[in-house]
Amino acid sequence: MKLKKADILSPEHFIGSWYIPKKVCSDLVKWFKRNHELGHTHQGVFTREKQPVVVDKTIKESIDLQVSSQNAEPEILAYRKCLQLCLDNYIKDYPELSTVEKFNICEDINIQYYKKGGGYKNFHFERSGNRSLKRMLVFMTYLNDVKNGGTDFKYQKFTSPAEKGLTLIWPPDWTHAHRSQVSKDAEKCIITGWYSFLDNENT
Repeated sequence: MKLKKADILSPEHFIGSWYIPKKVCSDLVKWFKRNHELGHTHQGVFTREKQPVVVDKTIKESIDLQVSSQNAEPEILAYRKCLQLCLDNYIKDYPELSTVEKFNICEDINIQYYKKGGGYKNFHFERSGNRSLKRMLVFMTYLNDVKNGGTDFKYQKFTSPAEKGLTLIWPPDWTHAHRSQVSKDAEKCIITGWYSFLDNENT
């Protein structure tokens, strides 16, 4: 399988972008809905270092499904296969990554559903302290098309479009602070997570 590169940003921004097959996205949305009907989802939460996990819809308003990194259901495996191709291409674009210690998806993957007016509304980043210290890269795929419902990257002065299948990979640090574009007209669904350095339990 060969993925189409999106080329929505120049390389110095360190945000890679590719399109994965739309069927993979549709299957993930159906899988999310089945799990939601079974009661496996929860209100979206956010954390800050040294603070408890909280629900605050003024900051993050979503319905989340946590997916184990060991999950082997067909919908997840199909996505992981596509995601690996994106990662391989990212490493080709930034070959220094091939010299670092091994990393993989070690934490839960998250499928997040945002109703109209929902989103992660505050700028945030993905490595902010000891709990997230091992994170190496962030990934995210839009699972449906949403006009004016993409992601704002603060310092890159860039908003990625929410296009079904568009997959982004970027560094987890404060340099890539980002937030949802909140759509008042459409629902949005994404899948997201992190590549992290392996520890003894994950080697």
